[in-house]
Order: sequence, then C-alpha cells, then structure tokens
Amino acid sequence: MDFKILCSDLDGTLLTYKDNVSDLTISEIKRIKDRLRIILVSARMPQSMTYIQKSLGIENEPIICYNGALVLHGSKELLSTFIYMDQISSIYDMANNVGIQLGLYSNREWYVEIDSERVRKEIKYTKTLPIYRNTKATIEDWENRRIGAHKIMLMGNKDNTDGLFPVLQKHFSHTLNLYRSNDTLIEIAPKSVSKLTAIKLLLGAHESLNDVIAFGDNYNDMEMLQNVGRGVAVANAREEVKRIARDLALKNSEDGVALYIKQHILI
Repeated sequence: MDFKILCSDLDGTLLTYKDNVSDLTISEIKRIKDRLRIILVSARMPQSMTYIQKSLGIENEPIICYNGALVLHGSKELLSTFIYMDQISSIYDMANNVGIQLGLYSNREWYVEIDSERVRKEIKYTKTLPIYRNTKATIEDWENRRIGAHKIMLMGNKDNTDGLFPVLQKHFSHTLNLYRSNDTLIEIAPKSVSKLTAIKLLLGAHESLNDVIAFGDNYNDMEMLQNVGRGVAVANAREEVKRIARDLALKNSEDGVALYIKQHILI
C-alpha cells in the first residue's frame, strides 16, 4: 500500500480510549511517520489535539481542528473560517427556548454557561477547561472583537435535540454543517469547510487525494472517506459510514487503526 499521507479522526477512531492513544498506536505511528505525513483531523479544539500529537511524535505536522474550520501548523494559522455572529445569536435563541445549552468555540477559547455532566465529560476526555460565562456575554464580547465561532456544540437530551435538529436544518443547512454526534449532541461548523477541504489545503505540489489514506467513524468523516485514495471505517462506525468506506478496520477499542496500519502499511 503506497500512500504519502495518513489522516485520522480521533474520537471513536484513533483513540483506543476516550482521552488517549494506546501504546500500540504510538508504536505504529512512530514506525511509519518518517515515510508518511500523519495529520490528525477532528472536531476538537487545538489544545485537545496537540497533546495527542506529542504522544505520537508528530508535532511537526499540521492539525485540522473543528471539522476543518481551523487549520494550524504549530503557531501558524493556515485557515480560519467562522460561523457569523448573527447565526450564533439565532441558534442561541432557538436552543435556549427548548432548554439546550451551548458550547462556543473559537480557536483556543471554549465557553459554556453552566457545569453539567456533558461538560465534565468533555473536560475529562479532551483535557481542556472551559470558561464559564453567560452566552449573551460571550456573543457581545466576540462582536466587539470581530470574531466568530469555529464550532458550536449544542448539549441537550434526546427529546429536545430530536426536536431542534430539523428546525436548525431548515434554517441553516444552506450555510452550516450540522452533525448529530450522538442522541444528545449537535455539532455545528461552517458549510464552506470540511475535513476534506482542509486535507486538500494541505496537499503538497506533487500530492493528490489519491495519495491519502484516511480513517473515521462518524457522519463528519464521510466526505473525507469517500474522496481519498482509501477511506477506512472502524467497525464501531455508524452504518452509513461503513457502507461508503473502501475498507473496514476493527473497533477503535480493539486498536483498529493501529492494527490496520500494522497489516497494510509496510515500510
């Protein structure tokens, strides 16, 4: 198998555990990293990805954050695409009316209004701390600073999330990507970017998408998996993702990506 770039989603894919990579994954990435560029591709914020980069010994590579809305190479910002403030305000009003909390992300900033079980899980799994602040105050602050959100996370329960999701699709599907991370979470990112558009940005002069092997498990990985040279879904992926993948690996909890690399990428 002759590829130049390996791109992998993190949660549910490369991460054997919720908050870290396994020893086998570390050894396999280190085995191939001098021959392949290893690029982490995630909905996470930067600081919840860089500690994984360090574990894998690939700090010299760029990272694709927020589903492609922010691309960084060390301290250098290669791409930054915001959700506009009027959209953030409208989404906040819709969510607030049905009792759904917002997490607002911009570069290395993460704001939530209150502590919750979901927020505590996010802290534990991403090793990142939020700033607790009223969402209206965050919106006003960002308007003054002329920035926006790289990602919005809506945190509710199954019933209010089920109810809000089609409403959001009706109002925003033409300009925003909306993903159901699970039954209680909706992740929102700018529609003009994706994991795939970010990968295209990082291709070198003599590289193409055919030179890329990518791994994923969720809806926001589908475009990436469909368009690269080889898209591999882990066995725990959503059924729709497995159907469009070129190949399957074992579950993330069974070191699926690491074992696939070990069996198929021979250096």
